[in-house]
Amino acid sequence: MFSNRFNRWTVAAIALVGTAIAAVPGRVLAQTPDHPSDTAAQFPTRNDLKSLTGAGSYLAARHASVERDAASAAAFYRSALRTDPKNNELLDRAFISSVADGDIDEAVKLAERILTIDKTNRVARLVVGVHDLKVKKYAAAQTNISQSIRGPITDLVATLLSGWAAYGAGDAKGGVATIDKLAGPEWYPLFKDLHAGMILELSGKEKDAGTRFERAYKLDDSMLRVTEAYARWLSRNNKDSAAATNVYQAFDKKLARHPLIQEGLRETRAGKKMPPLVDSAQAGAAEALYGIGATLTRRGGEDLALVYLQLSLYLQPTHPLALLSLADLYESVKRPKMAIKVYERVPATSPLKRNAQIQLAIDLDSADRTEEAIKILKGVTAEDPKDLEAIMALGNIERGRKRFSDCGATYSRGIDALTPGNDKANSVWYYYRGICEERSKQWAKAEADMKKALELQPDQPHVLNYLGYSWIDQGINLDEGMKMIKRAVEQRPDDGYIVDSLGWAYYRIGNYEEAVKNLERAIDLKPEDPTINDHLGDAYWRVGRTLEAKFQWSHARDLKPEPEELPKIEAKIANGLADDNSNSSAAQADKKKDDGRGG
Repeated sequence: MFSNRFNRWTVAAIALVGTAIAAVPGRVLAQTPDHPSDTAAQFPTRNDLKSLTGAGSYLAARHASVERDAASAAAFYRSALRTDPKNNELLDRAFISSVADGDIDEAVKLAERILTIDKTNRVARLVVGVHDLKVKKYAAAQTNISQSIRGPITDLVATLLSGWAAYGAGDAKGGVATIDKLAGPEWYPLFKDLHAGMILELSGKEKDAGTRFERAYKLDDSMLRVTEAYARWLSRNNKDSAAATNVYQAFDKKLARHPLIQEGLRETRAGKKMPPLVDSAQAGAAEALYGIGATLTRRGGEDLALVYLQLSLYLQPTHPLALLSLADLYESVKRPKMAIKVYERVPATSPLKRNAQIQLAIDLDSADRTEEAIKILKGVTAEDPKDLEAIMALGNIERGRKRFSDCGATYSRGIDALTPGNDKANSVWYYYRGICEERSKQWAKAEADMKKALELQPDQPHVLNYLGYSWIDQGINLDEGMKMIKRAVEQRPDDGYIVDSLGWAYYRIGNYEEAVKNLERAIDLKPEDPTINDHLGDAYWRVGRTLEAKFQWSHARDLKPEPEELPKIEAKIANGLADDNSNSSAAQADKKKDDGRGG
């Protein structure tokens, strides 16, 4: 998915994220287990809230916070606050949850209450200041925003917002001066020049704006919004009609086919003069909040990023890049259902809508709404039958859902659209199609595709593992198959699935001691995998460690194996293994692990 491009300047800022997050009173995103359920309750109704005591509302709010369900958490905290209106902790939690949910109007009301108690609350100051800017109370906005600073990141954001508030108040010169007075780390000038340039541009100072854009571009020509702002300015102000196109083309060489860059190329090649990147103080402030928020999302600053992105969208609700960044944030904390809601907000007219649709489909599938996901992706590919990203996403979903005939046909469509020469990327298509063919019992085709994948990308460990294991499982090409798996393990010694394949390969050729050695190593790497536990149980049985074998099988049973494997495992627990290996349940094990993998 395309969003903003991270660059050497913004990455340098991340060392200071901890200081910035300290400005957030309480964590916006609660710490949760590695695999949160993402099944938080539906948003509570008024009757739900009425039926709860204050303590009940508080406990429900804490649970919703753990589930990262900000909407429910905010509602329950506000309910608890109504029963105990002087409880400052409840007030603070209700405020932060409202910000996290994007209910900024409600957050403003709570922030104003907080500031009557604690005038130094920086996040409350920021939220009220952004609200003031939205409703064009520019003097009040500058006052509140100036009191929201704590550390270099918040200092930069506050300064940029203050500059935009000054512009909104009719003082463009003062806004630029405010930005220019800010001193700090080496990555400040990029943002200062970009936003000063945008203010100058809107105030009619085109020549000065161009100077600032050019300077920002020379600092970092890989930053998307700098590229866009500069190219748009060139399209209106440079006598050379190709100048803007050249800027877009330079970016396209660094990050091919970004939708916004493609749109710019189409417009400038047609000789069109493109409008400025922003058209108001509110849009400029939204751009500042988005720019920093998107950077923090990717670099461990999710708490502060969520605040900035929600405030950006409060100012500009349809900002497509802010929406994509917010959805990306939700995905990073394993909340696909929240990401789905955000992707659905991306405007149909945005060049980024297609990207949003692809990610939306992936998240819908993860939420077990697979038919909706497939329908969306088929719609995307109907519009562009050679859209490799959408075709790949569709094939991966079908493969993950074990629709092997379907995914084989889908990957074939992608292979037909491949451009020769990109061997590494093209190899993946043959590998995935080979999996689908092997699982749908078309071994000759599968073997040919696996060999083609290795021809395009020799020594790719997953392909070596899959093909080598398949040969050994069928009792053919045993020496070559074992060599392939060993080469895969050499490259990925800490990949439990590949180490498991080596152990199981030894088992299949009757070398049970080596099988035990490698399968124990695989268990160390992937202790919660039912198939590897099942494999180790089989190997233990063959070397006479029968009690340990039954323990491993019992563990495999408890780890929720594939439904068709469960009765086989239970039979082994009851009766052990027959001498001819016929009760082994794992013949397709490692290959099954690949069925649902998208990359």
